[in-house]
Amino acid sequence: MTFRASAPLTTEWEHFDLGIDHGVATVTFARPDNLNALTFEVYADLRDLLAQLPERDDVDVLVITGTGRGFCSGGDVHEIIGALRGMDTRGLLEFTRMTGAVLQRLREIPLPVIAGVNGVAAGAGAVIALGADIRVLARSASLHLLFTRVGLSGADMGIAYLLPRLIGLARATELLLLGDRVDADTALEYGLASRVVDDDELPDAVGALARRFADGPTLAYGATKALLTREQDMSLQAAVETEALTQALLMTSADHAEFYEAFSDRREPRWTGR
Repeated sequence: MTFRASAPLTTEWEHFDLGIDHGVATVTFARPDNLNALTFEVYADLRDLLAQLPERDDVDVLVITGTGRGFCSGGDVHEIIGALRGMDTRGLLEFTRMTGAVLQRLREIPLPVIAGVNGVAAGAGAVIALGADIRVLARSASLHLLFTRVGLSGADMGIAYLLPRLIGLARATELLLLGDRVDADTALEYGLASRVVDDDELPDAVGALARRFADGPTLAYGATKALLTREQDMSLQAAVETEALTQALLMTSADHAEFYEAFSDRREPRWTGR
């Protein structure tokens, strides 16, 4: 990254596993004995990682997955929910703003994000999965937006903004009010899953998709994601103008020039993300 301040990038993350392989960053929740339940530290690390990844030259796509039987079962009942009972209003607001920052950064990060949902994704875990751009679910996986079932608002972390935009207001209302479990086939039917694969095929399916993104025109992918996110709140006039400006800019890119040269030479493009 050409322009950086003095603060160094974090090299080790204590509260989840991070691997980077040829442009693919993989976050793996690594508390399998607790179905990868979230702690305060996991939330904070994920928030901070999402801020740092765009500053790296070696990451073009992000994969989020879990170990064991769960993707992520949401906030740890003892380490988070119990502790929150003793906080004052200011402390609680700091916590809820931190969790919301995770979803916001998932949507705003200029990288494709793939959730490889290997098991149960409940509460905040479901929100994290739904915050990804593409969700590949194992056949045994499920989504469970259960906030009302613990006496809290079904609108948490920004999901009441995101979910109606994914599946429409009527179905979003039902899921957020009732908090029912959604199995993988129903998630596919509703549009909550991009695809469903057999459990043992999940790593390869996610890996192949991540590889395709990392090897592709990453500058174009980032611009497309940014516009998909921002145009949700624009008028048609503003959206058309924003797309016109973005497209004109990308027409000056090295990748677009490479496409033309490759087409003329009858070969595959060699994308550089520039």
